[in-house]
Amino acid sequence: MKKTRKITFMALMVAYSLILYFIESMLPGLYFIAPGAKLGLTNIITLSLLYMTNINDAFFILVIRIIMSSIFGGGMSAFMYSISGGILSMMAMFVMKKINFPGVSIVGVSIVGAVFFNIGQLIVSALVIKNISIFVYLPVLMYISLGTGILVGYTSKYIIERLKYKNFS
Repeated sequence: MKKTRKITFMALMVAYSLILYFIESMLPGLYFIAPGAKLGLTNIITLSLLYMTNINDAFFILVIRIIMSSIFGGGMSAFMYSISGGILSMMAMFVMKKINFPGVSIVGVSIVGAVFFNIGQLIVSALVIKNISIFVYLPVLMYISLGTGILVGYTSKYIIERLKYKNFS
């Protein structure tokens, strides 16, 4: 891809992910299921980029989005939780995609990403409160990860299938 086209595409992906972040921040959380749970709409962009580009581009957009969203409305606490969950999630999704288990689609990769995002956040929580007992919350978060992972996976699949250009790297 030509350099200007790629820069434009990457800037649009950052913008889209920030728009999804702001939309999600206006929606009520999934507090009726678990305190602090969210849909993870910004992961739609991360997962789509992982399939349309390469790990470096997807990782770059993930980090830029987390930094910018933390500056705009999250602060240092949101940054710590988001960066740990985001990086762990990205690595897990990349490994799942690379291994290419038979029968594991983009939706399965998304669910794995959602689970590992929550694990990353629980690790930071355990370090902050200095108590590993926070991991009793993991089964509830895994249940939520299943639903949000399915939503993100099918949405990403829809986006990727409808884009004219499938290789942006």
